[in-house]
Amino acid sequence: MFHATTILAYKSEDGKAVIGGDGQVTFGDTVLKNNATKIRTLYNDKVLAGFAGSTADAFNLFDMFENHLENTKGDLLKSVVNFSKEWRKDRTLRKLEAMMLVLDEKNIFILSGTGDVVEPEDGCLASIGSGGNFAISAARALKKHSKLEPTELVKESLKIAGELCIYTNQNIKILELNK
Repeated sequence: MFHATTILAYKSEDGKAVIGGDGQVTFGDTVLKNNATKIRTLYNDKVLAGFAGSTADAFNLFDMFENHLENTKGDLLKSVVNFSKEWRKDRTLRKLEAMMLVLDEKNIFILSGTGDVVEPEDGCLASIGSGGNFAISAARALKKHSKLEPTELVKESLKIAGELCIYTNQNIKILELNK
């Protein structure tokens, strides 16, 4: 297992899609950077994506995934299936140390470092990275016991993860899809 960052995504029932990530970059037990951006919009700002793991690997994966989005005219489901097939067939890609989280207003998926595609059981919350379990636990509790807007729910959950995970800081960036 590699130690990475924390990315949390939330897709609300009313179609709001939000992704957030911390800014810490580590090498072993040393913090190299505190303000990295690990989330971005893809396909004409209609898809949100975030990565955990090797930065160089992740940028390569972003580019490849964006090509699949272009080829499917933004169909996220078709794109993740085609992307995972390519990921599994390519010997080099199978060795990448990165994961991606992608979502739009209808779907949310985790793309693992082995080419797996996972749709969260609840269909609305997903996380990746070393602090992912902390962030998703906080998000589930906040969703159940508060009336926070999706953006605030993601932000507060990542702050909690940053308090607990040594590979996660509280320099949080958030992106949301605009309808």
